Amino acid sequence: MHGPVSSGWLLVAICAATGAYCLLRMRSRVVEQRRAAGGEALMGFGMTVMAVPAAVFTPPGWVWTALAVVFGGAGLHALWAARTGAGHLHHLIGAGAMVYMAVAMAAPAGHGHGGSGTPLLTGTLLLYFVAYVLVAGVRLMPVAAVPGVAEGAGWGDRPELARACRLSMGIAMVAMLLAV
Repeated sequence: MHGPVSSGWLLVAICAATGAYCLLRMRSRVVEQRRAAGGEALMGFGMTVMAVPAAVFTPPGWVWTALAVVFGGAGLHALWAARTGAGHLHHLIGAGAMVYMAVAMAAPAGHGHGGSGTPLLTGTLLLYFVAYVLVAGVRLMPVAAVPGVAEGAGWGDRPELARACRLSMGIAMVAMLLAV
């Protein structure tokens, strides 16, 4: 990823921490939360790899192909899951954005890290993720206690933390798309 090294490392830290928390959420008692957390952990760790500053480390070209294949598979899984509800549509768009960024980073114009993408597609994805971040930010505003969530709920069963992770990944996606 192009840009200052310090902001790149901050993005790496945020994405890695989000991915790690999503792994913790996979221990939730709620099946749907576990499924969503798995996809979000994959997204967090994939974004971690992509966010490593190019000035520090440029991965071999096969890494971008591998990321494109992995997120292509995640996108197919989200497409299959979207048949049952719109909740997986965001995962489908996120996986598609990751495939797009991996392909753009593999482009020779970017010297293997931070290539150039299609402006129209980049702009469309930016609009989507900016809107997503704004909506996710509003959802974090304090509300009354969530019914069914016990006071002593474990880390994996805290909806406000899950929302905060989704917000941080959305912000990271905006930052990464700006660098494409």
